[in-house]
Amino acid sequence: MPERRPFTWRDRFGDEITCVRCLEVKDSADMDRLLWCRECRLAARGRATRRGWVVGAVGALALALWIYLVIQPSDLVVGGWLATVVAAAWIVGRVAREMFFGWERFQNRRAMEAVPPGSVPPELGDAGPLS
Repeated sequence: MPERRPFTWRDRFGDEITCVRCLEVKDSADMDRLLWCRECRLAARGRATRRGWVVGAVGALALALWIYLVIQPSDLVVGGWLATVVAAAWIVGRVAREMFFGWERFQNRRAMEAVPPGSVPPELGDAGPLS
């Protein structure tokens, strides 16, 4: 009896799938389960990373101000406090990056606003671009 391979989500689609973000037809190996292509995932990850670093820097600045104004550390362990602030910036940035990326994937706004390549935008109506 031949051995059957397990059924995967890719088996429901053909070899080429339309990305829901950019509406370009891509190879199914480049798609994930939400039907985002590799380029769209990388672009979304880049946006989330930039936003995450901003949030991490703001969080680290807030922590540094709190340490300076409330705790008022001595000059003896400045390196330890500095390491704490840097670690907080890294951790808050990573958490914020994942939250921004997850929110963008959850929202999937570009799929709602995307226009298939070669189609007429709705604001031009039936007249077309050359009328």
